[in-house]
Amino acid sequence: MPYRSKVTLIFLFGFALDLLNMFALNSAYPLLGQELNASVMQLSGVANLYLIGLSLVIPLGTWLALRIGERQTLLLSLVLFGLGTLLAAMASSIDSLLLWRLLQGLGGGLLIPVGQAMAYRACPPRQRPALTAQVMMIALLVPALSPALGGLLVDHLSWRWIFLALLPLVLLTGLLALAWLPAREPVSHSAHLLDLGLLRQPLLRTAMLVYLCVPGVFIGANLVATLYLQDQLHLSATATGALMLPWSLGALLAIALVRWRFNPTGPRALLCAGILLQSLALVGLSLPGLALHPYGLVLVFALLGLGSSLCSSSAQSLAFLAIAPQRMAAASALWSLNRQLSFCLGAAVLGAVLNAWLPAPEAYRQVLLLAAGLSLLALPAVLTLPGASALGRLHPCPES
Repeated sequence: MPYRSKVTLIFLFGFALDLLNMFALNSAYPLLGQELNASVMQLSGVANLYLIGLSLVIPLGTWLALRIGERQTLLLSLVLFGLGTLLAAMASSIDSLLLWRLLQGLGGGLLIPVGQAMAYRACPPRQRPALTAQVMMIALLVPALSPALGGLLVDHLSWRWIFLALLPLVLLTGLLALAWLPAREPVSHSAHLLDLGLLRQPLLRTAMLVYLCVPGVFIGANLVATLYLQDQLHLSATATGALMLPWSLGALLAIALVRWRFNPTGPRALLCAGILLQSLALVGLSLPGLALHPYGLVLVFALLGLGSSLCSSSAQSLAFLAIAPQRMAAASALWSLNRQLSFCLGAAVLGAVLNAWLPAPEAYRQVLLLAAGLSLLALPAVLTLPGASALGRLHPCPES
């Protein structure tokens, strides 16, 4: 197997671990809350503290890789992540679970930016679109399948098995890193912890805003929807998790559309469509008649998958369009940090609002309407993006 393929596989395994750790718990929140006597705010903290840990450590990635090497950085990340995962599975209280979720984040925060920089640096420019397609397929399949699998574990075993099931993949990823990565590979990262000068690049800046307002809001709205469907509509954890399957079909269509239309038409139309579709779907989810219809929830989640993934796929491609290869590692760290902060803020804001408005019977639907409005905030910036022909004439921003 070529070195490029080995590095890519290690990166994709690390990316899958991160997504599994975020999405597999979705169906477990109601039962977890009952067993550990946790409030809505504490349940949102189960998601948020992992994301906060990721966000805190991501800026250290390029700095640490320069000093101890990329393989050693990845192995250290996996050891800490695995330890946090094992301790989370053994948590006896909500407070201890929150602490171990933070440790998971501190451990796992280096997996994506370091692995992503290695994979893109090893991949010739003409083959990077294919690598991006692989990344987006992992981003599609793991969120689609993990809530349903997590629901099965919750219904038939325990929420603790969601964490225990991650440990074999942690071990496999570590063994592959030991076997395939050189002990000390030269890297060309910037010495800065975080290259904030990249924020002057308007395409990257707009892509980051889109990720905050659409995929980020979706994470928070999905938490609210999970509680709503199980607490008020009395769906099982398995049935709730299975709704990510129509979501995945919508997301699969979105990935195909972006790959087909991004270069000919540019990202503006794709992003506008994604923003409007997510907002429309969240409004639909707030309507009791549609949510109770046999196929209403299937339609809503399919539209959520289509809208959110149109934005995430287009934003990922847009973000790196004008980035020089020498600054790819710094841009990768900045993009990964924004991604985690987007997820954290979406869950924190919507979870806090829901906690404040409960136990009013309309609280869930009102928060979903708020999420629909927040999804629209990136629309003005998207409308200012240049067209496809102008994007084709862009030159990468030079190294500063």
